[in-house]
Amino acid sequence: MKSVLLVLFLIAAVISVNAQMDFKRKVEAGFLKYQYNIVDVDPGPDWKGYNLDNEQNGIDINFIHGLSFKDKFMPAIGLGYLNFEGINGVSMFTDITYLPFETRINPFINLKAGYNHIWNQYENGRGSGLGELGTGIHYKINKNIGGYLQSGFLFTQQSFLIPIRIGVEF
Repeated sequence: MKSVLLVLFLIAAVISVNAQMDFKRKVEAGFLKYQYNIVDVDPGPDWKGYNLDNEQNGIDINFIHGLSFKDKFMPAIGLGYLNFEGINGVSMFTDITYLPFETRINPFINLKAGYNHIWNQYENGRGSGLGELGTGIHYKINKNIGGYLQSGFLFTQQSFLIPIRIGVEF
């Protein structure tokens, strides 16, 4: 009986929120400016080097799909392609965006957390967690389309990077 009531409550909540909730997608491209390694390794005889050698800058392209609540809060999931000066990789992450105001030009805060895998000098490549905190400016073109410019801090593959992204939300 409790499970039936829980299901009915969830259905009622979805129906009541449905008018205030939309599916949104984002496509973004970014330049990842290498800053430094956050892990200092004392190399041994079999050490092959840091995951991102020679201070490699990178680019990424992300495809993000999620829910938008009142055009202010968007939890989503994303897939991305990475390229660090010829070293390819993929990423999977959650993406949470919050826009505090309902104006045409709006500042926002963005948080990404997930996992990536690059095919570098290690056998079968190397995977690691990723975390990004960003902020930027969002411009609403119309009710369904917007563009944004974002920057922040990205921690991944034992490195600290500054991402500079441009994206479209639809």
